[in-house]
Amino acid sequence: MQKIVIVGAGLAGLRTAEELRRAGYAGDLVLLGGEPHLPYDRPPLSKEVVRGEKSDTTLKPREFFDEKNIELRLGVEAASLDPESRILRLADGSEVAYDELVIATGLVPRRIPGLPELAGIHVLRSIDECLALRSDMADARRALIVGAGFIGCELAASMRAGGLEVVLVEPQPTPLASILGEKIGGLVARLHVDEGVDLRAGVGLQSLTGTDRVTGAVLGDGSEVTADVVAIGVGSVPVTGWLEGSGVELDNGVVCDDVGRTAVPHVWAVGDVAAWQLQVGGRKRVEHWSNAGEQAKLLAGALTGTGSGSPAAHVPYFWSDQYDLKIQALGAVAGTDVVHVVKDDGRKFLAYYERDGILSGVVGAGMAGAVMKMRAKIAAGTPIVEVLEAASA
Repeated sequence: MQKIVIVGAGLAGLRTAEELRRAGYAGDLVLLGGEPHLPYDRPPLSKEVVRGEKSDTTLKPREFFDEKNIELRLGVEAASLDPESRILRLADGSEVAYDELVIATGLVPRRIPGLPELAGIHVLRSIDECLALRSDMADARRALIVGAGFIGCELAASMRAGGLEVVLVEPQPTPLASILGEKIGGLVARLHVDEGVDLRAGVGLQSLTGTDRVTGAVLGDGSEVTADVVAIGVGSVPVTGWLEGSGVELDNGVVCDDVGRTAVPHVWAVGDVAAWQLQVGGRKRVEHWSNAGEQAKLLAGALTGTGSGSPAAHVPYFWSDQYDLKIQALGAVAGTDVVHVVKDDGRKFLAYYERDGILSGVVGAGMAGAVMKMRAKIAAGTPIVEVLEAASA
């Protein structure tokens, strides 16, 4: 009987296991996770969980894995891979043989080297880290957030909702500049400033101060801020160290084709760790929730031979909840695209992204209908002139 091993028990790994069973695969199925927890949802960590509105985001109860005959091994990380003998070695010294291997190890937060080991300093990726941050927030008045990407911006909104004074530090000219561009980053900056965030853009962190517990920071411009709690959100990196020397091609993630197949036989990858060849936007990793499920279905279909062949053009989609607004993006948007803001009421906004004269994406805040109706036009490669003419009509 065939044996499929999935390394990584986050959303992508779980969805892959589900889709394999849905596709009719009845052989042995093993799901390995580095954390001791059942697979859980990460997006709520920077929102509902850190605000204290919920503490459990488990995706499936343990009974689910028994019913689907999925062997769940938690609290053990992958150490190395030998594709020739099809052996996965784990950090506890054990080995797992496989017929097909799916890499779904996701990301880990990027760390700032040289920071002191002080209480009150947090990164946010796991439920345990989130609950520790929430505990420190309960006794804090002032917070410092380093990094105004999606995690940093969502944390700023959550901390302001809890009544904390927030300083948000970002070396780039605006929040989200590298992802959405400076023009839209400026609109996001306006949102946070209007909500009372002390935004320090164009300046980085120089050092943190404190003896046993963090008390503040010195910024790159020499200014000092006080803080009872510090959250670091300066991006994430794919978990691929265990694949070094395996022959699996790595390039800011695991390099795959358009269904998750690597160049190494019987090895696949899915989710945040996987750099797929996309129909729109070239080869890239897509670090967003909806992508995990869509990729899992394509991979399971290709692995089991039940898929429909070449995947349809997939239009990437992601969102971020900040204050009362849902910021949504469709398409392979990039900070280097030409951006056309077509609606802006001082809080809500809508923008079209142009690359080589073609509509490459759309971003909106509080404009869900207007964003989602552009999916077909993005997939079709509609000339930007047509879209702008329709918007002004």
